[in-house]
Parts: sequence; structure tokens; C-alpha cells
Amino acid sequence: MTYEQQDYCFCTLALRKKYRQLTQQLASELAKYAPGKMFVVLTDQPAEFKDYANVLAFKHNQRGILHCYHDKSLVMELALAKFPAAIYIDADTTILSPLPDNLHWKPGITAGHCENLVAHVTRYTPERLPHIRKVAAHLDITLEDAPYIGESLFMIARDEGREIAYLKYWAKIGRYLELRGIHAGSGNAMGLAAAKVGWDVSREGWSEVRNVTKHLDASYTNKQSVWDLWKRKLGYHYRLNKARLTALTDFQFFYR
Repeated sequence: MTYEQQDYCFCTLALRKKYRQLTQQLASELAKYAPGKMFVVLTDQPAEFKDYANVLAFKHNQRGILHCYHDKSLVMELALAKFPAAIYIDADTTILSPLPDNLHWKPGITAGHCENLVAHVTRYTPERLPHIRKVAAHLDITLEDAPYIGESLFMIARDEGREIAYLKYWAKIGRYLELRGIHAGSGNAMGLAAAKVGWDVSREGWSEVRNVTKHLDASYTNKQSVWDLWKRKLGYHYRLNKARLTALTDFQFFYR
């Protein structure tokens, strides 16, 4: 069986040295515990993955203004162009044991951490709610029915093209929220996009993957050199200005 004939793949982002190293480790674990499954990676240094037979690495420069959280929509878009379904897994995740055989998911999105979006935002980040309501109003989304979706491990299966619309909405909503200073919590944009395309979040098949993984959350221990911080500062201002220009056409309604 060639990789194009497989029923699903894994995918992740590997930007900057620490996350490239974590992704290399994850690739080795997937080769051991999910043999034959491909791992689609967007990274700033694709050459570092040339010795990993299960990795399809593609060049990527961060598009998120401060963080790369919404760039997950881009690697998922690439993965779904090549495979019928894809598992997004954060690079700072370790695989503990073999994945079950014959994993399948319903068309659309499957995730574990899923609750009402308004309830989630009100509990943790109520200052974001006005901006989220503005997005919902413009996109004609019934906000009270929108979910918050956990972003570190989720699956998307093709759904007659709705997956393409979903990922485009996620990216655009994420860009608007970033321009309003909301750089974290991509589960907000994911939930709004799901409501827009009419997806309910399935949980079937998620726990089977979650039970054999452990998310380490390396963002809390991500020490950087002065040079790295300087480069990130320059990159931040470049991406901010680029996002503002893009928003002039994508989100004119937000500036009325």
C-alpha cells in the first residue's frame, strides 16, 4: 500500500529548534507504534526530516502574529489534500503504546475537549467575549450553539468539501482575533468555524488515540536565547503588518 492509499495520516507543526527536535522524537515513536502511517509536517527546516521515512516535511514560515496556533489549520489543509482523514497531534506529545488498528472517524471534526463556547470563554477569558460575539454576528452564527474545541489532539475527516470551508473560516477568524490581541485559545476559532459550516463535534474514536498519548505542553518550559527572542520580535512586527494588510480585504466589516 502506498501512502496515498492510506485512510489517515498524522500531522503537526515543527517551528524552531525545540519543536523540530520534539517532532523528530514523535516521528520515531509513530514509526514504532503506528507503522506505515505517514506524518505530515510543516516546518521551517524540512531538511532536518530527510532521514525519517514516515515524514512528509514541507517548508513553512509562521503566519500567526505572535504564536503559530492558527497555523494548525494550514497543516491540516495540506494533510487532507493528501489523505481522507488526518490526526493533528501537538509536537510536544509522546506516544506510549501501539495505536489501535482500524481507526475511523465520522466526516467532519472529532475532538475530546468540547463544551459550549460561551460558557468556556465566560469562565476563563470573559474579556474575549465581545470580539467573539462580533465574529458570530457577522458570520450569522448562533453563538449559543457554538462549541469550544480542544486543539492539542483532534481529527478531521473529509466531508464533501466542507472541511475546506471549515479550515478557511478557522484561519480567517483566527487572524481577526489576533488583530484584537487574542493570540491564544485557537479552540475559539475552531468552534466558531465548526458552527459556521454546520458541524457537530464527534467524540467517537478520539479517546482511542488519547489513551496511548501524553501531552507534555512544552510551551511552559520554552527557554529562548537573546538571538531567538530578537528574531521573534522582528517576525512579530512583520506578521502583524502583513495581517493588517490582508484584513483590509478579508475583514472590512470588522472595521466599520
